[in-house]
Amino acid sequence: MNENAASKIYVSRREGARPAAPVLSVIVPVYNEDEVIRHFLEATRPVLDRTGLKYEYVFIDDGSRDATADILAESLAGGLPGRMVGLSRNFGKEAALSAGLEAARGDVAVIIDADLQDPPELILRMLDSWRAGYDVVYGLRVDRSSDTMMKRSTAGMFYRLFNRLANIDMPANAGDFRLIDRAVIDALLKLPERNRFMKGLFAWVGFPAVALPYERPPRKAGTGKFNYWKLWNFALDGLTGFTTLPLRVWFYGGVLISLSAFAYALFLIIRTSLFGVDVPGYASLMVALLFFSGVQLLSIGMIGEYIARLFNEAKQRPVYIVQDVIEGTPSDDRGNRDGNGSAGADGQ
Repeated sequence: MNENAASKIYVSRREGARPAAPVLSVIVPVYNEDEVIRHFLEATRPVLDRTGLKYEYVFIDDGSRDATADILAESLAGGLPGRMVGLSRNFGKEAALSAGLEAARGDVAVIIDADLQDPPELILRMLDSWRAGYDVVYGLRVDRSSDTMMKRSTAGMFYRLFNRLANIDMPANAGDFRLIDRAVIDALLKLPERNRFMKGLFAWVGFPAVALPYERPPRKAGTGKFNYWKLWNFALDGLTGFTTLPLRVWFYGGVLISLSAFAYALFLIIRTSLFGVDVPGYASLMVALLFFSGVQLLSIGMIGEYIARLFNEAKQRPVYIVQDVIEGTPSDDRGNRDGNGSAGADGQ
């Protein structure tokens, strides 16, 4: 495992303060996963039983339009410990993760996708690291051969760009699959922003963390819900949410536009020298227009990205809205540490 630079004193103090029998929350955001959700339950329940802990599932139905909610409701009625939080529509995975953190009642939580690309067996090793004093144990994908070449290359570029521009260190190839302590959950729930980039927020709150490398297998069934347009906007939200440097780097874009204008000016000079002047002053006018228009449009567009986010924050709309919470009815009452409350409808 790869450790971060956290002082050993904090890790050792946490190790001595860990509860002997913690409650484990398993947070699972789902959206149209009826093809794989039964496989997920079959794969995770034996692992969770092997932990010897009381545990709860916290499913966040992010506006599924297939039979996902029906399957989970049937499983919960049949004794599956935990609950399903049904959002009123599809708010996106970042909002669903926020809803899951709000609804989790455990001393420690594991965030995992339902597609089984994150091996459930690693939960046991994550708990070992948690007992050793680490508040965050994040899965580090060392083999992404199941992803397309384009997705791997663009993801690598994003992580490098993010860590270069932002003032936090976000581990490359670390997804949402991770274990977090209750202290981390409480810290995340205090963050009020509406444009939520959870990978960045996990890194921002800090706490002693350790990486757990693993090879990522293909999906068990179904298809992924992200396309490249969504990934692009997701990356843009991440960058603008954690650094203001793009407000300054438009200067470099202006340099590029200026070089293009210079190249075009050179073309005009050569053409004029060979074929004569078509319109007096045309060349100098075009160069000036290209240069200043390019710089202005680029800078205005960059500023607009931040203004749009300020606009969303100023509206103070909730991150998500809960339409219903379906509680499981386990015979041993696993996962009910704090009673049978439910997530708030405003999400924050």
